[in-house]
Amino acid sequence: MNETLEQAIQLIENGRHEEGLIKVQKAYETADDETKRTIGELYFELGLVDRAINVVEELMFRYPDHGELFAFAAECYIDSGKEDEAMEMLLEVHEDDPVFAQSQLLLADLYENQGLDEVAEQKLLQAVKKAADEPILHYGLGEFYLNRGDYNKSIPYYKKAIHDNDLPDDDHINPSLRLAEAYSATGQFEEALSSYKKGLEKKIDPDGLFGYGYTALQTEDYELAAEQFERLKVLDPSYTTLYPFLSKAYRHLSRSDKALDVINEGLSRDEFNETLYLEAARIQFSKGLGEEGRSFLQKVIAINPSNIEAVKELILYYDETDSYEELAELISFLEDYQETDPLFDRYKGKALYETDRVNEAAEAYEKALVFYQNDPEVIEEAAFAMLEAGKRSKGIELLKKIVEYEPERADIQERIEQLTEERL
Repeated sequence: MNETLEQAIQLIENGRHEEGLIKVQKAYETADDETKRTIGELYFELGLVDRAINVVEELMFRYPDHGELFAFAAECYIDSGKEDEAMEMLLEVHEDDPVFAQSQLLLADLYENQGLDEVAEQKLLQAVKKAADEPILHYGLGEFYLNRGDYNKSIPYYKKAIHDNDLPDDDHINPSLRLAEAYSATGQFEEALSSYKKGLEKKIDPDGLFGYGYTALQTEDYELAAEQFERLKVLDPSYTTLYPFLSKAYRHLSRSDKALDVINEGLSRDEFNETLYLEAARIQFSKGLGEEGRSFLQKVIAINPSNIEAVKELILYYDETDSYEELAELISFLEDYQETDPLFDRYKGKALYETDRVNEAAEAYEKALVFYQNDPEVIEEAAFAMLEAGKRSKGIELLKKIVEYEPERADIQERIEQLTEERL
């Protein structure tokens, strides 16, 4: 390497950027073309993209058949927001050029960024067909499909990239972890666990640890899940998504005190994490501490009235404990926030009925039955609300519907006969 350039790099590494850049320019004036290429890459690494472009454009003029220069120019143009120019550069790279595979990956990324997914896919498929021995292309196709949510399509390409075992030595390229993600997303949990283990042996990765732990939860291997989430917590305690799942693992291991410790640790980092409050509620319910569980559910709903999990669990808690005044207040609160769900109409009807507001209950059940028209339990609740509200015909009609679903219900049949006789 040019001695002046070596001195320049040393100055830059020591924080003396201005002096270093002056020496870089001086080195450039007498540099051969190979050193100029090195200087262009240095400018790019330092974020001086315009200078890098000036260097590579000069070199491309002299070496129009060197595809690596066009690929490098494309990267520079992409960094400076000139995607059209980048595409022009990449289209100049010939099929037999050593950087053809890399150029096609970049080109596909550009098409994908412009929303031209089909064009991007075709570019990658054509590249794989022409350079089938390039593992990076198989990896690129796997990435393309995974990022689109086409998990099943991504799997064979990741497997091929792993089998060829000739990918660039880059910490950001870990096909085993990506394959694990695809397996997990398609419910192939055992295969996913195996791939996560292999991928994490190559490099510890926060998202990989999270995926490993989450997949272990799906297989109900709570010990393995807790182990991975604990590793992630040590690696990156600010990864707040881990805390509810680590707590859940401990809850299933009947270690409720440890689960609550994890909740408190998570809340100390993210006091508005509604998932943590929801998990805390479930822990309290598992310990038989209903009021404490209710309190945590109320905190979730205060943060986010749209959290349907918390809302449904609180509704069911109020129903199980016959807390119908509180249930009616909760439904009213949700209506004020314009939150809607057929479940709300059903339990609004039940809460109003149990608190002797039968006319309002009948109206709520009318709405609920649009969704629950085939649910005998809700139909029965609605039938008696209709009868008490004076809507005998509707009530009898609903009772008859129950018998259609449950012919063994002699009590309902007797009630229908009694009501029919009273009408006569």
